[in-house]
Amino acid sequence: MTALAPPGPLVVTFGCRLNAYESEVIRSRLVAAGIQDTVVVNSCAVTAEAERQARQAIRRLRRERPAARIVVTGCAAQLDPARFAAMPEVDVVLGNTEKLDPVSHLARGDTSAVADIMTVSETALHLIDGFDGRARAFIQVQQGCDHRCTFCIIPFARGNNRSVAPGSVVTQVARLVDRGFAEVVLAGVDIGDYGRDLPGRPTLAALVRAILAEVPGLPRLRLSSIDPVEVDGALFALLATEPRLMPHLHLSVQAGDDLTLKRMKRRHSCADVTRLCRDLRQARPEFVFGADLIAGFPTETPAMFAATRALVAAADLTYLHVFPYSPRPGTPAARMPPVAPAEVKARAARLRADGADRLGRFLATRDGAEERVLVERPGFGRSEHYAPVAWPGGGEPGSILTLTVVGSDGRQLFARPPA
Repeated sequence: MTALAPPGPLVVTFGCRLNAYESEVIRSRLVAAGIQDTVVVNSCAVTAEAERQARQAIRRLRRERPAARIVVTGCAAQLDPARFAAMPEVDVVLGNTEKLDPVSHLARGDTSAVADIMTVSETALHLIDGFDGRARAFIQVQQGCDHRCTFCIIPFARGNNRSVAPGSVVTQVARLVDRGFAEVVLAGVDIGDYGRDLPGRPTLAALVRAILAEVPGLPRLRLSSIDPVEVDGALFALLATEPRLMPHLHLSVQAGDDLTLKRMKRRHSCADVTRLCRDLRQARPEFVFGADLIAGFPTETPAMFAATRALVAAADLTYLHVFPYSPRPGTPAARMPPVAPAEVKARAARLRADGADRLGRFLATRDGAEERVLVERPGFGRSEHYAPVAWPGGGEPGSILTLTVVGSDGRQLFARPPA
């Protein structure tokens, strides 16, 4: 009887698009080295719930693959490696720098390798050929963050701002387009700060312009989450006029009350958010906006929360990514007077209900429209506005179909099958 070969490497990803990119780097390195029966959990630390989910997944994965080597990495592991190393299910803990070279650490037999992330001063692009099971590609353009929002622990997990050279980014985009990817998302921790650490201080707008000019075969380009104040005149002009830049922008808003924003140490005001959305929509009427919002930030009164709900309406935000405030040890906000946990939960629920209502209203406006849809799996994909679209029939993942919308259910659009 022939013995079964051990299963190949598995990478389980939590959190942001940057983690998705890094997971693909990890997976490709393990596959190239022929490493088998290894599970990597790429964790997130943006909330306590994200960390809890990672620990829960680790326990489940150990039950499912008792013989596998389990490696834990990502932001949660960077911040508290000892906690994960103490879990009996975990064999190896790697930091956010070390995870991009997993093979050397595994070959040396390291059980824990987590450097001081604040000492890292450069970020190299790791060329990859694709994304396992994904129709769109994410590309890291920068790492880390130089700002210190009072609620956020991520700069201590990712380090300071470090950008990838423009030429390297363009090379990676061209490589992915050559391999059939029709949509690329520029990702990072704070992409609006792109280039400030590089010679000549190239801007995000300059990078976008270079990608569009030097990779003419790229049909669709998106930006990941960006601070409203970081959309400068040059980037605004590109978003307003360039058809290959998708008419969808996700803004890091967090709150709709100016005093709350000040306590968060954010760099924008409520007026900045509404002005950007209004002006960009006037320049390009099909634009839609999403936003990250925190419910129940410490000191947030009912009136302050009502102001956040009002900003959602005033800026006409469509896609809401709502976080119940989660205290992160070591951050200034964790020492501020808290909102009662039950009230935090209730406010998050109300904001999510607002988001569901606004998404439903937007989808209803698309009835009868023709949408260019990137196929994520047969019968499902996303429009240029990032709206989910379903249709009877197939479609090759990664291809772009032009479909006619025939209705919606408040959560997604429905289209006729392609001719």
